[in-house]
Amino acid sequence: MTTNVAAQKIRYRVQGMDCASCARKIETALTRVPGVSDISISTTTETLRLRAAEAATGEQVEKVVRGLGYGITPVEEGARHDHGAEEGPWWRSAKGRLTLFCGLALAAAWGLAALLPGYEAWLYTAAMLIGLVPIARRAVSAAMAGAPFTIETLMSIAAVGAVIIGETEEAAIVVLLFLVGELLEGVAAGRARASIRSLTSLVPKTAFIERNSSLEEVAAETLAVGDVIAVRPGDRVPADGMIVSGESAIDEAPVTGESTPKRKGEGESVFAGTINTDGSLRVRVTAAAEDNTIARVVRLVEEAQEAKAPTERFIDRFSRYYTPAVLVVGALVAILPPLLAGEPWGEWVYKGLAVLLIGCPCALVISTPAAIAAGLAAGARRGLLIKGGAVLETLGKVTAVALDKTGTLTEGRPKVTDIVALGEASERDVLEDAAALDATSSHPIAKAIVARAQAEGIEVAPAIGVMALGGKGVKGRFKRRGLFLGSPKAASAIAPLPPEAEARIGALQDEGKTVSVLLVNDTPVGLVAVRDEPRDDALEGLKALKARGVTPVMLTGDNARTAAAIARTLGVEPRADLLPQDKLRIVNELKAQGQVVAKVGDGINDAPALAAADVGIAMGGGTDVALETADGAVLHGRVLDIARMIALSKATMGNIRQNIGVALGLKAVFLVTTILGITGLWPAILADTGATVLVTANAMRLLGAGRSV
Repeated sequence: MTTNVAAQKIRYRVQGMDCASCARKIETALTRVPGVSDISISTTTETLRLRAAEAATGEQVEKVVRGLGYGITPVEEGARHDHGAEEGPWWRSAKGRLTLFCGLALAAAWGLAALLPGYEAWLYTAAMLIGLVPIARRAVSAAMAGAPFTIETLMSIAAVGAVIIGETEEAAIVVLLFLVGELLEGVAAGRARASIRSLTSLVPKTAFIERNSSLEEVAAETLAVGDVIAVRPGDRVPADGMIVSGESAIDEAPVTGESTPKRKGEGESVFAGTINTDGSLRVRVTAAAEDNTIARVVRLVEEAQEAKAPTERFIDRFSRYYTPAVLVVGALVAILPPLLAGEPWGEWVYKGLAVLLIGCPCALVISTPAAIAAGLAAGARRGLLIKGGAVLETLGKVTAVALDKTGTLTEGRPKVTDIVALGEASERDVLEDAAALDATSSHPIAKAIVARAQAEGIEVAPAIGVMALGGKGVKGRFKRRGLFLGSPKAASAIAPLPPEAEARIGALQDEGKTVSVLLVNDTPVGLVAVRDEPRDDALEGLKALKARGVTPVMLTGDNARTAAAIARTLGVEPRADLLPQDKLRIVNELKAQGQVVAKVGDGINDAPALAAADVGIAMGGGTDVALETADGAVLHGRVLDIARMIALSKATMGNIRQNIGVALGLKAVFLVTTILGITGLWPAILADTGATVLVTANAMRLLGAGRSV
């Protein structure tokens, strides 16, 4: 099967591509194919993207990749977050079958060698060839494609050399151990892929859509924007949408890790993959299947895993010279002692071959990308979206975080904080009258007052003759009384306010609250104060940043009094009355002081500052801006998640340092023991296989990271 797309992007799924050296081998080979450009490879998602000049080029691409020993299947662009078929048990894979067959052949050779003395060399050589032939074929294909220095090359030289000097049993063991190492590497890579694929499995396959006054079950991927669907209690939500009617507690734990279900009702958003726990909902779809939050998260992680971190790029460059250097060192170890000191050829050729095996770069090459991929996946599962290894690496170096106030440290919408009754009126009376005036208004403060009244069990009835007075307030009639709700200045122009009301208004305004005065028949009866309140976890999130040695700064376009009030509550330095260019200036000033700056905002009016910061983080509830703008996004709007991002970065970089230490440390130890004659061929390959397994297993530990700070 080929993809007939002229001069367009073609996407493939490549089976058996388990580490960065595999990807580099494929990339090197494809750069030599005429008409191929823009090659992009992700080992974690097993995807290959490139631009081919014509259909024949696509055929050549498939031929080259298969020649290197990998399976390749074209995937149509736009396919719904495709990660290939579910991977079956390891023993059903091609690598698993080859490893088992080679192991059985070696066991048979051992048994027959005992029965047929004198034929041991032939028996072990035959067992070895079962595993070596596919390895050598890949080495030859890679060399012909422009990549002569591969791990398969080192393996083939070592195995053939061992046979030549009569160490056939060790040669067979070495080949088997190499295959076991490759198999384990593939299993570990499969775990990383499964971690991402498990996100897509959260979305149900079917949905109940409203058509002609009845419900019809359809495939969830066929839902279109604007469709209205029914979500029953206990069902997963099949699409991103907005609740049209109904109320329920939504369990977002599968997507966000949040343990407590959130109560949601009409007009509120729900995400695909979350669970409707106790009420029936009607939901209007706001995003098609390929554009829902989970699909975009998966796409972002795929793209991020293709963006290499500086450490990863260094390891890549290092390994290009490392493998040829190992060949040279192995040759020198085999040749120089016999030539210069008259040492036995057999002994030193054996040691030279062992050096080749010790020098296999697998563990070193996989040390960084395995950790980066696991770190990105761990973050994505908790709504911490990080666009690539470079961003993940920089996050751990952040020393200052500039946070927007509205919508980042605060909820982004006003809430009623205080209701003050004056005279004989009760607080409930004040709230009922204020809500009556605001019942039909779309103003944010009006909506906050109506929401508070409804929350207190008041049945909101609209006033009559409601009229907005520009810049002053609103007036109308309710229960045969004249009502006015407006600013203290406008109210005092109608009726003088008592001294205690004036004092209370001043105190509330000092707290950064907006105060409205309620008049009934031109008599002051109450005050209603509203404020955009800090997010529930804002204080905890800022404390977590400080505990990590990171200095938070609050940036806002609000007035200094409001900013100071919020800043006092949260214990953060405020910068107020700022325009977008002022926020940009402050970020640049912090950088000039030697700080590594992260800027957190909504991704729209903060765009200049987000772009200028070392790391720009968009705070958003799954919007396009939150996913597409800046270097990363806190998908679920938790301030605490910023500290978790930094913690994840530090954990990942620590993991990489551990991995490089294990990879190089084991090689150094076995190099010394080999030169001293303590260890031989099969311990040498066991050292490389063991290091690869340890490094990969260590990286996989990060899949459990990201929740704690």
